[in-house]
This record gives sequence, structure tokens and C-alpha cells, in this order.
Amino acid sequence: MAHFQVYYQGHLRCVATHLASGSEIETDAPVDNHGKGERFSPTDLVATALGVCMMTVMGIAAEDKQISLEGTRLDIEKTMAASPRRIVKIRVEIYFPEQLRLSEADRAHLERVARNCPVAKSIHPDIEQDIHFHWPSQEVA
Repeated sequence: MAHFQVYYQGHLRCVATHLASGSEIETDAPVDNHGKGERFSPTDLVATALGVCMMTVMGIAAEDKQISLEGTRLDIEKTMAASPRRIVKIRVEIYFPEQLRLSEADRAHLERVARNCPVAKSIHPDIEQDIHFHWPSQEVA
């Protein structure tokens, strides 16, 4: 079980610490919700967690097959709604390196593990997960 500690710094900012490593994340409220928008907001972290989790489980699956996904880029966009303020959509665009050569079966496997990552399965079903995989245009291995 992971343990974290959060301290409120005032001015709508928090510092969260991963106790095992000492790694820290600073947060700020977004500009449209009384903050300065100078750091990740809590809802930004939810959207980012989805992308990072997808990439992590794909990385695990790829390493099991001696496939390198190094250089893969994820662009993540979060859409909010009001009344009540909440996330309604998370769009994740996954761009794989041009030099990557994979079979259709390997691509399908990586897409499946990404869509079934722990964060994806933990996000409320009312939040749309709009996931797009951009594979290299070269011939498939």
C-alpha cells in the first residue's frame, strides 16, 4: 500500500509527498477556479494519471516482449463541466516513435492493456475516456 502526505501551503496550493521516495508534487487551483494556474490542478493530476498509467502498463507489456516504447509521447486534454464542477472527458493521444515496428497482434495487445490500466478502470464511467493510438505509418512487421 502506498502512503502519501499532503500539506496545504495556503493560497490554494498543496505539496504532496510520496513518503517512500520523498518525491513531491505541487498543486495549484486553476485560473478559472480562483487559483493562479501555475502548477497542476487536482483534476489535471487525474487526467495525467490516466495517461501515465496507460503508458506504464504498455511499457510493462512491451518489455515482456523485448519491445522498446522509448520516445512515445502522450498528449492529454481534460474537459471540465460546471454545476457540479467535474471532469467530463479525458482525451489521450498516444504517438509512438516512427522507428517502431510491431505486428497487428502486438499493437492490439498494447491498446488492450492501456485501455484496461488500473486508473482507467478506477475512473467513474460518467467520465468519457477518448483514447487514440497513433502508430507509425510504415509497414507493419
